[in-house]
Amino acid sequence: MSRSVVVTGASSGIGQATALQLAGAGYEVFATVRSEEKADKLRARAEEEGTRLRTMVLDVTDGARCADVFAEIAGLTGGGPWAVVNNAGTALPGAIEDVDEDQARRLMEVNLHAPARIARLVLPAMRHRGDGRIVNVSSVAARAVMPFAGWYSTSKAGLSALSHALRMEAAPWGVRVVLVEPGFHASPMLENAADAFERRASVSSRYADCYRVASRSLRDSSRYPGPERVARAIHRVLATPRPRARYVLGTDARVGGRLDALVPYALSDRVKSAATGLSSAAGLEGLLARAGGVHRRP
Repeated sequence: MSRSVVVTGASSGIGQATALQLAGAGYEVFATVRSEEKADKLRARAEEEGTRLRTMVLDVTDGARCADVFAEIAGLTGGGPWAVVNNAGTALPGAIEDVDEDQARRLMEVNLHAPARIARLVLPAMRHRGDGRIVNVSSVAARAVMPFAGWYSTSKAGLSALSHALRMEAAPWGVRVVLVEPGFHASPMLENAADAFERRASVSSRYADCYRVASRSLRDSSRYPGPERVARAIHRVLATPRPRARYVLGTDARVGGRLDALVPYALSDRVKSAATGLSSAAGLEGLLARAGGVHRRP
């Protein structure tokens, strides 16, 4: 009997690549997406690749809908899925002072609270079986924090901490919790983030030039690998009898995380500020202020 796996956020990027990878490897895949249109496209893509999967329409921030969907999956799998890949996520580009509370709450709901909610829904059956996997997809941004990605890094750092605690709590019942931390990869999320930076740059802000720099950088997706490498790694996590607690994927993730931990803030802050145009923007504002403040940005 094939093992059942739920993959959230499967309409594109890592989620889609993972759902297709696992379906092709013989897993019974339940792929969650946010609309029927996206479900139709995913099923068509699976058929093109000669494989099949089930799609479920789910907004992971809707607690009642999550309960209904996982109850349906429990009925189809004889109790509940063997594994869950919590991949659904969103970005929130912008300086801390430019992000309002509603936006921040929404981000935390998707990236942090939803994986915890789903864990609560699947753990009882996994514990009863004495077997199961929960894979949480975090990011190198959890450890290598950049300007204008503070809220995203906060949500992913929270997911990392939650995963480590959950791993210890679930282990006595045979449930393995694994954290996957990819580096940058080509995905619609990067395009969406670039668009968001452009929108913020169009509004009066002291960071407008920095936002334009960030937008241009994110649009150069040809330098990033595709999501397939992350999908293959998640497949290995599910296939190996004893997976590691954490998988850091990509040279940028491995090097960036280590450097951020080892290099003094006095140096790393300067490097990051220069890379994002932040130090130049601050220098220009200082010059304008000293000239009389007539052209000072609001």
